Amino acid sequence: MMNNNRLQLLPKAEKAIKKLTKKDAALKQRLIEALRQILTDPAEAGEAKTGDLAGVYGYDIYHQGVNYEIAYFIDQDDSGYVVVVVLVGTRENFYEELTRYI
Repeated sequence: MMNNNRLQLLPKAEKAIKKLTKKDAALKQRLIEALRQILTDPAEAGEAKTGDLAGVYGYDIYHQGVNYEIAYFIDQDDSGYVVVVVLVGTRENFYEELTRYI
């Protein structure tokens, strides 16, 4: 089956990924793998959030003892899903920042 899912990074997510991976090639690789996994099956890969964050999915990555989160939502167009990454960061204060951002 042809997978036409596309990835879109919002500016805040893009900036965060650049900042987090600047000095850590292994983390960059983990994030790339995670994004591939999410793209393959966006609704199953992450955990659907509820309440204020309904419609948003969260995906956890553990790297060197630190918990990183990828927050995204799923949009759809004629060719498939568009996975829109809203925010990427460490778990600490992540959801407070995400709620403010949304």
